[in-house]
Amino acid sequence: MSNVIVQTQLEDVKEYLENLVNEIEDVLNYHTIDSFSQEVEENKEFNKELFSSLRRLVVYCQDNLESCSVLLHSKPFNKIAAERTLYKIYHQCIQEFFSPKKDLWYEDSRSAYTGKNAIVFRQKVPKAVENIFASLETPSQRMREELEYYETDYRTKMLQINAMKE
Repeated sequence: MSNVIVQTQLEDVKEYLENLVNEIEDVLNYHTIDSFSQEVEENKEFNKELFSSLRRLVVYCQDNLESCSVLLHSKPFNKIAAERTLYKIYHQCIQEFFSPKKDLWYEDSRSAYTGKNAIVFRQKVPKAVENIFASLETPSQRMREELEYYETDYRTKMLQINAMKE
């Protein structure tokens, strides 16, 4: 891919990450585990795990957002570092959005056929959490489709490197 294409993609990803961080931080900054537990009774442990997963997602996104900013302001543009960053974003941010480490929600692969949201929570969640996932789902799916190339490209390069070593 050319430098211009990678740079444009990095700019798009930066904008996506800014939006994701802002929306999730709004929920984390204005709600507490106790307020979530009042809204959804008897889910205090689940709500703690939910807050933890949302915080982890925000940290991953903030770190990668900073990387995007540094790369976009560097002269000359470092295409290799940008591609590596896009690969990292795919794994740390996009994959974590759709399939978190603690498995509190999952992606329903049939959602495209049913017209429902792709993210399904394992337990009932507060309305604020449902709303942010509903608003971030479509941009996250679009970003995943755009960044899947880096997943495939990276694996191909690693296989080629390993084959050359043998």
